Amino acid sequence: YGRTFRVTPATLIPRPETEELVHSVLREVNNFQSRGEPFSILDIGTGSGCIAVTLALELPNTVISAWDISEKALAVARQNAERLGAKVRFEQQDALNFHSSLLTSHFSLLVSNPPYVARAEAAAMQPNVLDHEPHLALFVPDEDPLVFYRAIARMGAEALVSGGLVFVEINERFGAETAAVFVENGFASAKVLQDLSGKDRFVRAVYA
Repeated sequence: YGRTFRVTPATLIPRPETEELVHSVLREVNNFQSRGEPFSILDIGTGSGCIAVTLALELPNTVISAWDISEKALAVARQNAERLGAKVRFEQQDALNFHSSLLTSHFSLLVSNPPYVARAEAAAMQPNVLDHEPHLALFVPDEDPLVFYRAIARMGAEALVSGGLVFVEINERFGAETAAVFVENGFASAKVLQDLSGKDRFVRAVYA
């Protein structure tokens, strides 16, 4: 969307797939707002803030919140928001230890590009990624590669309004399995979507 974001070793470098994720969210929100419905979004694992800040600038009438476990990442996200003039509510939160008592309001949509690369896949990754991006934001255990999606699905059941949505970026190896996680946690539907390269890259889930 033509904006430059500061990144550090504490944040992931934004990728084209993440821009596709933002585009999907914008299209969905515009459909809601055309019906005159208020909308609020939570970005889980915001990193540099590229998703939350872009959404805030493209959707000035939408309330945007963003969480990350890393205070260093949040510092970068806040700097990006301030420099670009975006209004985002940043909080330090751990998605894997979410409790409904943390909520001060409910959300229309959750969006996330969570860690999803299994440790065993590291050997096939580019050295510049391994050397310069935070492993905390990249990797999940080989024995539990969907751990963050289960957490987001459980969070959605507590944090979303009825009919609320989840958009997540996923590991192409686990498209069907990731979608199933949301259905198992009470979502009415979950659909795997492809990126511009034709790879399974996103899941769109609707909460009942």
